[in-house]
Amino acid sequence: MKKRFFVTGTDTDAGKTFVTVLMLEALKQKGLSTLALKPLAAGCEQVDGELRNDDALKLQAAMTVALPYQQINPIALKSAIAPHLAAEEEGRTLSVDRLAGLIRGALMTPADVTLVEGAGGWLVPLNHRETLGNLVKELELPVILVVGVRLGCLNHALLTAQAVAAAGLPLAGWVANGIDPEAAKVQENINTLKSMLPAPCLGVIPHGPQADKEALAQLIDIDLLLQ
Repeated sequence: MKKRFFVTGTDTDAGKTFVTVLMLEALKQKGLSTLALKPLAAGCEQVDGELRNDDALKLQAAMTVALPYQQINPIALKSAIAPHLAAEEEGRTLSVDRLAGLIRGALMTPADVTLVEGAGGWLVPLNHRETLGNLVKELELPVILVVGVRLGCLNHALLTAQAVAAAGLPLAGWVANGIDPEAAKVQENINTLKSMLPAPCLGVIPHGPQADKEALAQLIDIDLLLQ
């Protein structure tokens, strides 16, 4: 088995990393080897003289294959702003070609399943011509969509699915992630998405404590993803 997916979200705080970690745990529980990449991260802090991103560190801790941090997160930007603006602050330029090359290098590492996590949403700009969606199209990766369940998520989820389809890429599945404790009609919203999104719901993660990742991972139907 050798499967690769790109994980995107309906928005910046939809919970991509949290859900990706749960999927990695679910895969590990199946006895599968896993690799996770966060090729581009804006919002990094100095750790022992090197820029480190908290999300990338969580992925590194959750995956089963050992890989140096620099390969998991090759482009680490300091400011927690749009990546192309954070890069401009540092006198750097982002491009699909450069990122795709870095990712392909990391993908040479053997693993049963590899999850590549994006930054923000699907159309986050890399520069004034290219978006993160262009990068996924270049890599030809099937997409997993993390839907942050809150007011407005129906529009965000359907627009993202439409953009993924327009790029000619398959939507492999989606996960409903409860990010708003005050969200109304949660189940009704999820049911609407189940009827309108062109891919299976891989799981519903309720809002609440996130400590027991082993138990929460069992809410992900990983077999549905691997079919």
